[in-house]
Amino acid sequence: MLNKKQTVMCIEEMAKMFPAAHCELVHKNTFELLIAVVLSAQCTDNLVNKVTASLFEKYQTPEDYFSVPVTELEADIRSIGLYRNKAKNIQALSQKLVTDFNGSVPKTHAELESLPGVGRKTANVVMSVGFNIPAIAVDTHVERVSKRLGICRYKDSVAEVEETLRRKLPEEMWSDAHHYLIFFGRYHCKARRPECPTCPLLFICREGKKQAKVRGFDG
Repeated sequence: MLNKKQTVMCIEEMAKMFPAAHCELVHKNTFELLIAVVLSAQCTDNLVNKVTASLFEKYQTPEDYFSVPVTELEADIRSIGLYRNKAKNIQALSQKLVTDFNGSVPKTHAELESLPGVGRKTANVVMSVGFNIPAIAVDTHVERVSKRLGICRYKDSVAEVEETLRRKLPEEMWSDAHHYLIFFGRYHCKARRPECPTCPLLFICREGKKQAKVRGFDG
């Protein structure tokens, strides 16, 4: 398992590789960000951005989303996976924003997670990207990279991965680290074909060292 110093070093190396790492979901405000993150569950950011390009022109306020039949909203997001459930949740969370939060997106974990369709990961993204509150959202890339490197244990749950990263990284690094880990996992340490031979972290990576032996490149 990597210690705090080694974990920070890994994030700093990712920052060198992807200095412009950022949230790739296109949005103009925190409400649009919330909708985009809900839509992104089990879906690529690229596909979400294609859908929201027209969606955000048609729907601009919470009221807009629950003033139409759910079947109409379903049709507008049909190309996205789980579109029926997502349409239902988007209408319900929009209604709750109006009734419970005066139409504004709340800023705390508890309040955000009280919204239909919003879990810990979505809440962390909204807090970090939307409100600049330090947070680490653990998606599939963050989880994969953290376990491969040895920052976390293979058996750790998503919650345990988040807790470990929060413990091993200083709070001021959390939000940026989230983006670096995502870019590193999305564009370098890929799920099926990680670029181990050219990875600057191969010397310290638990999984990379195993692959080096199997595939016969220097680790």
